[in-house]
Amino acid sequence: MNRGPEEHGHDGVGGIDGINGIDGIDDDGSARPGRPPRDSLTPDFGQPAPALARTVQVVSGDFLLTVNPVDGSEIEPCPPGERPAPPGKRSAADRAELRRASMPPVPPGPALPRLPLLERQEERERLVRLLARGRSVRLTGPAGSGRTALLNAVADDCEDLAPDGVVRLSGYRRTPGELLHDLFAAVHDAPLHRPERAQLLEHVHEIGAVVVLDDLEFGGAALDELLDATPECAFLVATTPDVAAPSADSHLEEVFLGGLGRGGGLELLERAVGRVLDDEEANWAGDLWFESEGLPLRFVQAGALLRQRDQLRADPHAFEEHGYYVDTAVTPVDAPFDSGADEHDVPLPSLADGAAPAALLASRLSPSARATLRFAVALGGELPHQAHLPALVGDTHADAALSELVGCALVTPVGAHYRLAAGVRTQLEAAGYADEAAEYALGAAQHYAWWSGHPSVTPERVAAEADAVQAALAALVATESGAAVLLARTAAPAFAGGLDWGAWERALRSGQEAARNAGEVAEEAYFHHELGILALCGGQLDRARAELEASIGLRGALADKRGMISGRRALALVADRSGGVLPGGRTAAGEEVPDARYEESASPPGGIPATFTPSAAAFAMPTPSPEPETLVTGRATPMPGAGPAPSRRSIISGTRRNLVAAGAGALLVAVLGTVVTLGATSDNNDPPNDKVKTEQSAKEDRDDDGLTADEPRKDSTSRSDTPGEGGVTGTSGSPTPSDSDGPSDKPSESDEPSQTPSKPSDKPTKPSDRPTEPTDKPTKPTDPPTTPPTTPPTTPPTTPPTTPSDEETPPTSPDNSNSASGPGAEDRI
Repeated sequence: MNRGPEEHGHDGVGGIDGINGIDGIDDDGSARPGRPPRDSLTPDFGQPAPALARTVQVVSGDFLLTVNPVDGSEIEPCPPGERPAPPGKRSAADRAELRRASMPPVPPGPALPRLPLLERQEERERLVRLLARGRSVRLTGPAGSGRTALLNAVADDCEDLAPDGVVRLSGYRRTPGELLHDLFAAVHDAPLHRPERAQLLEHVHEIGAVVVLDDLEFGGAALDELLDATPECAFLVATTPDVAAPSADSHLEEVFLGGLGRGGGLELLERAVGRVLDDEEANWAGDLWFESEGLPLRFVQAGALLRQRDQLRADPHAFEEHGYYVDTAVTPVDAPFDSGADEHDVPLPSLADGAAPAALLASRLSPSARATLRFAVALGGELPHQAHLPALVGDTHADAALSELVGCALVTPVGAHYRLAAGVRTQLEAAGYADEAAEYALGAAQHYAWWSGHPSVTPERVAAEADAVQAALAALVATESGAAVLLARTAAPAFAGGLDWGAWERALRSGQEAARNAGEVAEEAYFHHELGILALCGGQLDRARAELEASIGLRGALADKRGMISGRRALALVADRSGGVLPGGRTAAGEEVPDARYEESASPPGGIPATFTPSAAAFAMPTPSPEPETLVTGRATPMPGAGPAPSRRSIISGTRRNLVAAGAGALLVAVLGTVVTLGATSDNNDPPNDKVKTEQSAKEDRDDDGLTADEPRKDSTSRSDTPGEGGVTGTSGSPTPSDSDGPSDKPSESDEPSQTPSKPSDKPTKPSDRPTEPTDKPTKPTDPPTTPPTTPPTTPPTTPPTTPSDEETPPTSPDNSNSASGPGAEDRI
């Protein structure tokens, strides 16, 4: 039963009322039957409503993938409520139904005769015995040797050998990873669930089935990967001799399949023709057997030639309705040599035509069948599904062409579709069927682009047509890049939703190349984004990062904010999986990365020699317990992720170091405050002697103009009794207060500037455990200050004035002094 046009996305064609004549009346004035009223005419004349985008949600590992054909796929961690339940295994009835759905479509029309399996009984029994013992077998034979027919017979014999039955897969253009996913989908019932690599290996490891794998295209280490992942399965693998051999450790049994014998070839030819051969035909068949090395395919095609010859002998005009004599300008090659003697005598095809019969067979087919062959040649040998033939060829009955092609053995089943048989494409190209290949490929691409993007078409149907779609893409990437971009843009989301991710990746890469050739930046950014999503789902984080960054860059140049947001979300997941940090110093969750901690060596144990004052000692912190003395300081912000995470021990040690640093900071503040105070008081040029001195405490006297000074106590430890240079009491070169009880009559002054600065002591002394406390009450001077001297000093002294006696001297300018204005650093401890 053929499907109607509405099943393939074609809408019913009908006129619009009021356009061709008056409503309800034809142009000739005759009345026509009225049509049922419609709801509204506005959608017919207005802008058509946009079709909703076909979005599909797929659970891939820990991710929830939303396939969006408009802006690009969205990926996020799968919420707990969306996680699928553990997949269960299919029942025997479900597996049988899935098998029937995955078989090639049955050609329309009368059922074709089923040819027997000749001279294969020995190989058939041997394969069944090996599989029953759990051994895996590799069946090798040339194209056209009948490998697929033998596999089908063996699969029927092994139906009850394994708990999960027989699983039939196609290795045509499939990788080991794709075959593992196909095996998982054939045994487990998990709709819209694609497990990640670890989960996939766990599931297929428990599958116990006989796996019949046809048209395998790889061997060696790739085949070992497939076998190692499924230890409970017995494989029957069919390949051609040009495929790489398995490794020595694979332990595969080798079975070679050759051609038929002479007797088997003649019997197969008689079964294909449907009658017994005469002597002339038998001799011709013997020559064909020698030329074709006994390949069964050649005998089936030869049987089609003899059937056509029988039709011509019965009716010379049998193929005229197909345009055979009309299209051919010359006399047919099989026309009778002497038509006057017997016009119904048709000679046998030549031996060359028997060995390469494609051109002769095709010339006697219907125009729809020949047009279908042209599409197949343009698509690299891939035959479109019979449901697409009416739209491609332009004939409503073109789906019947499949029956003609299958009957002539010009096409052979591969997986769930058909393709040209071995050698047929080369023969048709030599006959001129590839002259308009680019035009046919363009027509197929435009049709598939419209069909795969139609909302009524499910992703599973698009995935079943993946080989033909990819062939159209490959044919147009370099020549018709615009059409290839459109096809890839519409078909790739359908492949993703149909869980054929191998076809999804190939379509994305073809579309990316075509977009780059066509200069379509927006579409190129889309393909980069989808490739990044696909790599992220597959665990290829480096590739995902590169693709997503390329997509974000291209979309940023186009000011595509929505696309950039989608790409950045996916890039955040990549950073989260890889444990890295996003640009800008933020983690994948959005938190800022803290600055790294740097540790520097602390000062020597004795500390840096510094000025010491009683006020500074008052603010000193107690000495902590000995620790590895390090100083924690801040540095410039390092690169994110520069160092490892701190351990618990380093955190505790860092806390103690922070206490040391805090104490040192408080001490530093106290010292700086004292220095600033001394500098402020030493800048005053007035010589009042009742102001605060360096070693005096002060108390405000309301009767005077300022703070009065108290003399230091005799037992003060801040001064040494040893006189220094110039007769000044204290450390060498340092001003100290005199021992006189009262003020002197004139200021003390130095006659000449000091030539040698004082030297610090060899080793700095440590501060006492407890600072000295000031006296309870400051003392007041007993005598008023004397009058200032009448004669100013002629030479400015290099050091500050000595500590006041009863009469203070005016200080000199600090600009001309070469020594400190306070006590020396070496004697303040």
